[in-house]
Amino acid sequence: MIDKAIAAIAEGDPVEDEILGHYVNVASLVRAVSFREGKLLEQAVERLAKANPDLVVLMQSIKLPLVKAAIEAVAGNDWHHLEGVRLDCDAPAKGSYTPDLILVNRAKRAAFVLDLKRSLASYGDTSRLEELKLRMLASAMILPDWLYKTQKRLMVETVGVAIVDGASRPSDHAAGVWALSEIDDLLEIDGAATCMAELRLRFGRRVQQLLGAEARRALGIPDAATPPLTSAAANSTSSRRLGILRATPRVMICDDPACCDEHPSGCRCGDDDPFDDGRDDADAEDDAAAAWPPQHIRVGFARRLLDA
Repeated sequence: MIDKAIAAIAEGDPVEDEILGHYVNVASLVRAVSFREGKLLEQAVERLAKANPDLVVLMQSIKLPLVKAAIEAVAGNDWHHLEGVRLDCDAPAKGSYTPDLILVNRAKRAAFVLDLKRSLASYGDTSRLEELKLRMLASAMILPDWLYKTQKRLMVETVGVAIVDGASRPSDHAAGVWALSEIDDLLEIDGAATCMAELRLRFGRRVQQLLGAEARRALGIPDAATPPLTSAAANSTSSRRLGILRATPRVMICDDPACCDEHPSGCRCGDDDPFDDGRDDADAEDDAAAAWPPQHIRVGFARRLLDA
């Protein structure tokens, strides 16, 4: 994933700029890095989520309708007064909101609407963050109905929204802001945050190397005879141990299947595909699920599932 992101950044074709002059290539790379890092975080979360067989990940440019009644309800009321309100996704809408990811925990019938940001520093004290929260909360009010109608009767009773800060600055769960270092609690996978931190570390090394080479060219300084740092090299030189990703309930995946005798029940090392949940099998759908809609839908800022 890092190799593909770096290749996409390097392939950019900047347009001449009278102000930036021969530094235009450097500026173009910086802009591309901001975009590609966000996409890289999305892809990494989607891949890590496979370690929890209860999770369904939706991320293909989904557009959730911003129902007018939902926007008015969120804008004109305290959010806590709207708990339990569920709206029809086919009601008159005013635009749409495209989340980065929608995570659905089928076992707990809980869904998360995630918006991944490489850093919230650029938002500062502006109204952009509040506008984003309003769109997310409004879309969350119609999400249970949308999932049921468009995702093969996928049912949820709890919807949480979370803005994930890739820079892992102090979080504010009451305001819907989570640090990337806390993603274990959203995915219910031990070690997910450590993997994400390692991903950003290796990506940062490659980006800085790319920027350094371009800056030297802009200044007319010959490139140093330093071999490019590939992902394989980063893997071999990294001293950080990632450990084993485990979902809750724990799904144990070990490096050496020969040691399975040491594991308690629940080890799936011998399975052909421990993450195959039969999602595409129509016969695997539970037609005997509880009647829809449920009596109460809880929607709000994301909460730790273990405490929900």
